[in-house]
Amino acid sequence: MSSFKIFEIAASGMAAESMRLNTVASNLANANTVSSSKDGVYRARQVVFEEVRGALSGPDAGAAVKVREVIEAQADALARYEPGNPLADANGYVYSPNINSIEQMVDMISSSRSYQNNIEVVNTSRDLMLATLRLGQ
Repeated sequence: MSSFKIFEIAASGMAAESMRLNTVASNLANANTVSSSKDGVYRARQVVFEEVRGALSGPDAGAAVKVREVIEAQADALARYEPGNPLADANGYVYSPNINSIEQMVDMISSSRSYQNNIEVVNTSRDLMLATLRLGQ
């Protein structure tokens, strides 16, 4: 495998984790929104990754990760009785998404750490390449 392939692999991981971070941020931003119907409620989203493998041998061997899809949670909306709310339905209920903020924060920390690990791979690879170049001086 080419030494430069390492940068492509790490970059694919950073792009995927960036998408995951954006999705978590969107979920957290909409955690306290309300709607007048169960169908209009924001649904939490989750990123599904997919491994992309190259040839098992040869100079282009390697692997990467990409976002296969972003799926919506199927959890039921939470109903709250708030007859004074302008968005309340005829029965006085408003509906909010079933988003667990703690789970979302854990997912954000995990994604952030994965992103940082990919940055470390890039930095270490760069340092090793520079040290190899200095050997020839």
